[in-house]
Amino acid sequence: MRSRTYDGDLTPPWKKSAPAPEVPADADLVVEEAATGFCGAVVRCEKTAEGLTVTLEDRFGKHRVFPMVPGGFLIDGRAVTLVRPQGAPKPRGPLLSASGSIAVPDAKARVARAGRIYVEGKHDAELVERVWGHDLRVEGVAVEFLEGVDDLPAVVAAFGPAPDARLGVLVDHLVPGSKESRIAAQVSGADVLVVGHPFVDVWEAVKPASAGIPEWPRVPRGQDWKTGVCDALGWNMSTGEAWARILAGVRSYKDLRPELLGAVERLIDFVTVP
Repeated sequence: MRSRTYDGDLTPPWKKSAPAPEVPADADLVVEEAATGFCGAVVRCEKTAEGLTVTLEDRFGKHRVFPMVPGGFLIDGRAVTLVRPQGAPKPRGPLLSASGSIAVPDAKARVARAGRIYVEGKHDAELVERVWGHDLRVEGVAVEFLEGVDDLPAVVAAFGPAPDARLGVLVDHLVPGSKESRIAAQVSGADVLVVGHPFVDVWEAVKPASAGIPEWPRVPRGQDWKTGVCDALGWNMSTGEAWARILAGVRSYKDLRPELLGAVERLIDFVTVP
């Protein structure tokens, strides 16, 4: 008797399982991620360097991002393959940047102005770039970081602010009676604007849901705040890795608290409006 072959696959055709059906990942579709059991509604689909991803939001407002792999999700207990929705309506009106301003397509970066914005640290600068980067390039505003505010008076003096070279400064934890508020009072003037937010660190200016946590933990005084946050959340990682995780959840101004939004918008206006 002649033996049968199956093109190199020894599984008989009648034993092969059918591929998981494809389901468009429409907004608000509720699915379960098969590997982790995370259940949530579809918030958005995005194309990344690693492939298509879907963001789910559970009933507590927690967001998680998953790759859209074949058969990777469950609907009513049945495996499905999420695919990007087809025929999505085209946006009407002008395109918006991550800050919510009108985007300028294919805009080239403007030659940098004499005026600029200083922020306290690297994480502040990266967050400002993530949300306002388009606006800053269109306006020609450079952003630099200080590594703290203790040396701000010397930095301002070296910069030499003038009506055509205004200086804006974003400060963390700018609350009455703080060290930051006293330093701000020393340098503020007609051509220097110091604004801030009330949070201990700019991490806290990211909405908890966007950072994938229920809330920002309270860290005892005297303990390094970033390290304390990682310990309280059970994140066994460096503060740099933790910040990368937080920043990945920020896609637009909607992911930030209004205290930071207002402060940055004021600085951009200050250094660009004559």
